[in-house]
Amino acid sequence: MVHFGEVAIIGVGLIGGSLAKVMKVNGIADRITGAGRGREGLELALRLGVIDRIADSLEEAVGDADLVVLATPVGVFEQITKRIGMVMKPGAILTDVGSVKGEMVNTLESILPGHVRYVPGHPIAGKEKTGVAESSDTLFKNAKCILTPTEKTDRAALDAVRGIWEAAGAKVIIMDPFLHDKVFAAVSHLPHVAAYAMMCAVSDMNTGTDDYLAFSGAGFRDFTRIAASSPEMWRDVCLLNKKNIVHMIERYQFSLSKLKKAIEKADAGTIEKIFKQASDIRKGLGASR
Repeated sequence: MVHFGEVAIIGVGLIGGSLAKVMKVNGIADRITGAGRGREGLELALRLGVIDRIADSLEEAVGDADLVVLATPVGVFEQITKRIGMVMKPGAILTDVGSVKGEMVNTLESILPGHVRYVPGHPIAGKEKTGVAESSDTLFKNAKCILTPTEKTDRAALDAVRGIWEAAGAKVIIMDPFLHDKVFAAVSHLPHVAAYAMMCAVSDMNTGTDDYLAFSGAGFRDFTRIAASSPEMWRDVCLLNKKNIVHMIERYQFSLSKLKKAIEKADAGTIEKIFKQASDIRKGLGASR
């Protein structure tokens, strides 16, 4: 079993807090230090026993750490890494849980000094509700966790990080960081963009007495559930994976346009064909996790 004496988690929210709980339950860390900008959340994490101490600064948090986990929004990864890289001790491992890799991985590798070992990661798990109060040591059970090493990645460090996620119950998959961004622009980033857009499209519509949203049922609520996710996090994802997300929006617009034309023409055959194709594919995915 992988083991670390000192662990620092920067950003003790849903993901960072859940990973801390996994480490405690499995005896992976002797002590976990929390750091980040939200003092209230850190104090809650301390009261809940998710972390063992709160650091007054990022530098203090990582100085003695054998493992540092970046669990903040990806938009501040570069800024944080610039601050902590030279402070981290020789041989320490830096990993992250960000949903954008690609150029971000290259950037962090270029910033980090040679004595720090970096292993990029992305657990495919979460909830629409955020914060350490929602964290759970079972959040990652049966989920996928994508690790995106490069030729610079230390193999022993990669094995250690893999061991953490396997202890969490996740299925670890190794993937090229740029392929990762193409894949998740399609299956994660586009759905979030679509959910946000759907909410905006309907939110200001009114019957004259009631908002349309007052009549929404399970279908609308299921489709837009992820629009309750962190706006800050998804803003950063869109900015950092812009090219791939724009490409997927264009594909989605093409698909919508095709369906729109069939509806305009009352082309029942084409409408049913599109719906059946989508229905068959969706059924093949099985039940949601």
